[in-house]
Amino acid sequence: MRFTRSGVLAAPVIVTLQRTRAAGLRVIAANSGNANAATGLPGLDVAIAMQAAAARAAGVQPDQVAVASTGVIGVPLDAERVGAALARAAEKLHGAGGDELTEAIMTTDAFAKRASLSVKLPSGTVRLCAQAKGAGMIEPSFATMLCFVETDAQLAPETADLLLGVCVKRSFDRISVDGQLSTNDTAILICSGASGVVVQPESEDEVRFGEALDALLRMLAIMIVRDGEGAKRICRVIVRGGHAGSVERCARAIANSPLVKTALHGADPNWGRIAQAVGAAIRRVGSDLTPLALDIAIEGIPVCVNGAAVAHDEDALRAAAAGVEIEYEVAIGPTHPAETEVFFSDLGHEYVTINAEYTT
Repeated sequence: MRFTRSGVLAAPVIVTLQRTRAAGLRVIAANSGNANAATGLPGLDVAIAMQAAAARAAGVQPDQVAVASTGVIGVPLDAERVGAALARAAEKLHGAGGDELTEAIMTTDAFAKRASLSVKLPSGTVRLCAQAKGAGMIEPSFATMLCFVETDAQLAPETADLLLGVCVKRSFDRISVDGQLSTNDTAILICSGASGVVVQPESEDEVRFGEALDALLRMLAIMIVRDGEGAKRICRVIVRGGHAGSVERCARAIANSPLVKTALHGADPNWGRIAQAVGAAIRRVGSDLTPLALDIAIEGIPVCVNGAAVAHDEDALRAAAAGVEIEYEVAIGPTHPAETEVFFSDLGHEYVTINAEYTT
């Protein structure tokens, strides 16, 4: 299991961390419309009641249930209403697919996000399925999202935790919509073992299973960026050439810059905004006035080399910037092997409308 790094933890996150036995997890109970965050001790009581209600409905122990919520922050959640709804939902579990779950956890999402894979391991074939939600309050320090992954493979708790952690860092830790960190982020991998295939640690099975999980989560992460509230375009920014810390700061600064994001929305290839974001991430130290050896390319077209503008085909650049999927490449000197990427969406008028009217 992986959760938000916010300092304001939602009640379901706290309850799942404190009261759920990861090694024996059998049930995930989730609600949308109400985040049960910033609700104090009463919110914790509701999350505990939600866990107990789901346990009764599924016939398992409460510590085998994880709870997750998404929606408006600061509004009390009705425990009786949630308990009754869970009892009704349990009646539909047998033979049901993942479509209803995926749609039920949506908030401002424009479309449901689900993916599945079947992968042939040396020890046999296993399936992975996943459902996710997320469109706003997305920041590359996880994301405001729920993601539930189910597999019929059998993994030791330590193996499942390791693989989920690595894959989250390569997917949900790599996306941004608006640079806002949620109180409720939750990603859970649950393993039934129904296939009879045991994924042993440090085996080829583990490598292949990890590759499949990585592909699955990256697919969902891109869906979340594509569904950014009011988004028209998505961008992949690659930063290389500096130390690990500097490339990471630069990539996140570019992805979260309102100036970069609004330019992306308007198909404006104003690369000066990218340079400005890099400068904000790499502040001048002391009396060092050495110009930064900065390279920038938009859709493979160099616009800045060694810190200075270079001649380019302006019409070709504007045509490239008008695409639905854009790529920025940034290199910062001195040259080092570090490299990172972040996927982000643009920022336009519809984002303001959605969030200005979120509770009304």
